[in-house]
Amino acid sequence: MSPEERRAGASLASIFALRMLGLFLILPVFSVYAKTLPGGDNLALVGLALGAYGLTQAFFQIPYGIASDLWGRKLVIVIGLVIFAVGSFVAAWAPDMHWIIVGRVLQGAGAISAAVTALAADLTREEHRTKVMAMIGSSIGLVFALSLVGSPLLYGWIGMGGLFSLTGILALLAIVLLAKAVPSAPAPLGRKPLNLRQVLLDADLLRLNLGIGMLHMVQMAMFVVLPHALVNHGGLEATAHWKVYLPAVLVSFAIMVPAIIAAERKDKMRQIFCGAVALLVVVQLGLLFFGQSLWTLALWLLLFFVAFNILEATLPSLVSRTAPPAAKGAALGVYNTTQAIGLFIGGAAGGYIAQHFGDNAVFAAGAGLMVLWLVVAISMNFPQRRTAASVGQTA
Repeated sequence: MSPEERRAGASLASIFALRMLGLFLILPVFSVYAKTLPGGDNLALVGLALGAYGLTQAFFQIPYGIASDLWGRKLVIVIGLVIFAVGSFVAAWAPDMHWIIVGRVLQGAGAISAAVTALAADLTREEHRTKVMAMIGSSIGLVFALSLVGSPLLYGWIGMGGLFSLTGILALLAIVLLAKAVPSAPAPLGRKPLNLRQVLLDADLLRLNLGIGMLHMVQMAMFVVLPHALVNHGGLEATAHWKVYLPAVLVSFAIMVPAIIAAERKDKMRQIFCGAVALLVVVQLGLLFFGQSLWTLALWLLLFFVAFNILEATLPSLVSRTAPPAAKGAALGVYNTTQAIGLFIGGAAGGYIAQHFGDNAVFAAGAGLMVLWLVVAISMNFPQRRTAASVGQTA
């Protein structure tokens, strides 16, 4: 990659990480804090407070993506970060669960994922785009693992109000980073007609959107039951689960990098992509039949994160290559909306299946979904690699 591409990748990954760290820090301790607030004994309100973020994310991703096509990526990212910061400060001040929900709704309304990934696509050549998407995806996985370690400590020091305030401060710091470190973005397209129907109904984009939705359905459903499995089968207390998550995430990065390089440099995208989906089938079957000890659970988690990180890197890169050049933001908005819907359905369905049919039924359903995705992935048309493309030509 050129120095400008490396700078774009590192700075955009850092912006993503700053924002996602603020979100992830809240999740491990929020249910404990909720009990101290008026309305916190109402589990429906607690669930709504956690889920409101995802629902508003799903609602705003497409409008933000379209706006970034029309009026510029950086402007939309700044607006989204400001709204997210306001929501964080509202939640920090909130005297009861209803105001917490208002803050979470505002946080979700700062839906910048599509604009950030579209900007990453604008600033990189096609042959390096998956690497940059991998940097962004890896930053999310890393801060998730770090939040599992740091959240209880920070909660003890600064409380939940402090954690929400910290999320707002991190969002504002991300604005500074965007202004100072991210290279200049291509000029916005202005009020150019957008064929949204083409973006929504394109067969290859539909396959990619189906894939990200199914990936996150399985991810959320898995993590509904995996903590219980680590306690019941692995003998690991909940406060020590990071000892499995953190090494699995870090080692998966080391395994993912050669796979991404092979996909890009050796034009092996189809093989790497379909192989990662097939690995997810193996993971679900492994959890179903061979997940009764700490070591086997740790192995399946490691393999899950390897496949997950490869797919998190390659999917948005493939969307940006497949979408019409004037509608990359819109296409990535649809993609991120599908991702958010997958998270919501996966969590709800995973809980329902586990409650009525048991934990193993969740893994069986996950295996079935991944087999279906593998069939879809094999039929995909993968864009041709254009090594001669320049940043300006692909933007």
